[in-house]
Amino acid sequence: MSPMLRRLVPTALLWTACIGLASCSASGPPPAPSAPSAPSVQTTQWLGTWASSQQIPEPGNALPASELTHATLRQIVHLTVGGKTVRVRFSNQFGHSSLRIVAADIARPVSLTTGAIDQSTVKPLTFNGRPGVTIPPGASYYSDPVSFAAAPLSNLAVTIYLRKPPKGETSHPGSRETSFLVHGNHVGAAKLPHATRFNHWFFLSGVDVRAHGPAAAIVALGDSITDGHATPNNSNTRWPDDLARRLQADPATRNISVLNAGLGGNRLLHYGLGPDALARFDRDVLGQPGVRYLIVIEGVNDLGVAGMHGALSAARNAALVHNIIGAYRQIILMAHQHGIKVIGGTITPFKGSDYYHPSAATLRDRREINDWIRAPGHFDAVVHFARAVRDPKHPQRLRPMFDSGDNLHPNPAGYRAMADAIPLSLFTLSARPGQ
Repeated sequence: MSPMLRRLVPTALLWTACIGLASCSASGPPPAPSAPSAPSVQTTQWLGTWASSQQIPEPGNALPASELTHATLRQIVHLTVGGKTVRVRFSNQFGHSSLRIVAADIARPVSLTTGAIDQSTVKPLTFNGRPGVTIPPGASYYSDPVSFAAAPLSNLAVTIYLRKPPKGETSHPGSRETSFLVHGNHVGAAKLPHATRFNHWFFLSGVDVRAHGPAAAIVALGDSITDGHATPNNSNTRWPDDLARRLQADPATRNISVLNAGLGGNRLLHYGLGPDALARFDRDVLGQPGVRYLIVIEGVNDLGVAGMHGALSAARNAALVHNIIGAYRQIILMAHQHGIKVIGGTITPFKGSDYYHPSAATLRDRREINDWIRAPGHFDAVVHFARAVRDPKHPQRLRPMFDSGDNLHPNPAGYRAMADAIPLSLFTLSARPGQ
């Protein structure tokens, strides 16, 4: 894990803290809210096929304004479900001035390492019928729908041209996909010679397809373990990628997409490298088109950061566990209010982490929280990720064959084991009567 940055939005922290205080009320924990009887499935709808969570990039992952001036930026994303009509969502969430996109297009990439595209597949994007758009600070904007044959599990290149960037970048630093930047307007070009390369996404937050027939999206809400830390670039071997491949292999679930809402360093209760899970919940979960299922695996960074500078008192330890559980309750409550089925994932082992150095008390906290996750009456279903990757002889550690080498993040084989632990029977496309 990267060192945590200082807090970025104090008002959101105050709101989060109030939630934590409310969970400590003398009246005791509230009963778990009732689960939705069945996820609502529409027969024709927009469905998210790819998404990324946005944050302010830390200085080492940001681009100088000069690099984004008079610049073409080509970014490649990996879709989950396919469709014949596509729209793209751009974000200026953390901008302090307007984001002006002068021109944009989509195409099928032919090389993930050079950014070359099949020029015969280029489709210009429009916004309210025009080739460019000005996105206000704090806002997102969808392109107009465009006819495009997007195959399941295929890659899509999105190219934009900026005359100058906004003040304040909006980014997903942990893309694990190579992006390409050249100066001048090269939208539509088959190749971008001598492009600068980096493994981050900027201003790009979603791709949707028009789904015909029953369809649904799964949002995976998590930290760097969901974001795919320790996977090779351009390999698409994060556990949500592996889950998407499993869904596509089964005819009964081919219209179910997977949207990765992982952020490196993410926490439930406090800002880390980006907004905490509660602060970003509306945007990253409720704001996703077609979402009917949510898988939550968060909490390892809350535990690790709390104890990394010294042992906590017994009272502070108890409060930490209580407030983490309170955050889970809030997530369940908010999801249920929108008819979303919530699946809890147990926190994976991290004894021996060379970054967090968890104490015996921290490891006990993880067990206590996992026991709560697995107890009936809380989440609608549970995936025991911890069991999938733990060492049978040392359950507080990752199994060596699944360890990336830092005793915290799984390797691609570990991520595949996590995806394999998810029963596909949790996801159905049967619509409610009358729909």
